[in-house]
Amino acid sequence: MAFGNIDDDFLFPGGPDLLASDPRHPLHEYHMAQALEQAEMARDADEVPVGAIVVHPRMGIIASARNQREELQDPTAHAEMIAITQAAAALGSWRLEHCMLYVTLEPCPMCAGAIVQARLPWVIYGAADAKAGACHSLYSITSDPRLNHRCRVIAGVLAERCGGILTEFFAAKRRSGKK
Repeated sequence: MAFGNIDDDFLFPGGPDLLASDPRHPLHEYHMAQALEQAEMARDADEVPVGAIVVHPRMGIIASARNQREELQDPTAHAEMIAITQAAAALGSWRLEHCMLYVTLEPCPMCAGAIVQARLPWVIYGAADAKAGACHSLYSITSDPRLNHRCRVIAGVLAERCGGILTEFFAAKRRSGKK
């Protein structure tokens, strides 16, 4: 599969099928670690610890974001939404056709819809979200054949670390009696 004028060998040395079959590929782990840094920043700001980055094959990381719903008092301020907006600004286009989104938690329906609208060809996430996941867990918005765009999804990259930061955050919230 080629994305525009950039072929898969350029995007993924060794071929996309190798990467798609191995969520432990070093490239995915490297980028997910960058998204985890954003999640840690969210946790430190007392936000739900989710982080996201957008990677362009020639430009590298063009966006990095964390959840900021509390800080901005904005229900749409999910890490993915902010990262998509930053990436579009960096490219000067809403079409993110050559980019990959890395996010520490499976995107929710709102974020999955934005992913489809942004024409992202790849989503790579860490922890599954049984309560709101819209790539595999509850819905499959990113691969729904009824929509005009679909993307490939790779699940489970650094899943234990990505899920662990969320588990620790919510356990601490329960112990302190905070929402």
